[in-house]
Amino acid sequence: MEIIISNSSGVPIYEQIKEQIKTKILNGELQSGECLPSIRSLAKDLKCSVITTKNAYEELQKEGYVTTIPAKGFYVAHISQELLREEQLQKIENLLVTSILLAKANKISKKKLLEIIEILYEEDE
Repeated sequence: MEIIISNSSGVPIYEQIKEQIKTKILNGELQSGECLPSIRSLAKDLKCSVITTKNAYEELQKEGYVTTIPAKGFYVAHISQELLREEQLQKIENLLVTSILLAKANKISKKKLLEIIEILYEEDE
């Protein structure tokens, strides 16, 4: 499993690992029931602490993306379509909040912002 860590990003390493695994699950690279590398194996591959990979896996488990089977390891959990959709909607909302704040800070009207969204949305079709 390819995971790229940046020591200069300012994002904790366990968070980078968690987000990249989560992305692989959400885009189907990792399938439901698939076994993830062991904590030690992943730590060795990434040249980081086992505590770091353990924290990433525990966070993924708390969020419902992986499950653990004692003495066997971590596995990709079955993710419902509803959970996937909710995750995507949350990302969209966060990006829109950022866009709205930027628009307000630059005195761009709601009408103009909606016009921009309409144009961009139509371009992708």
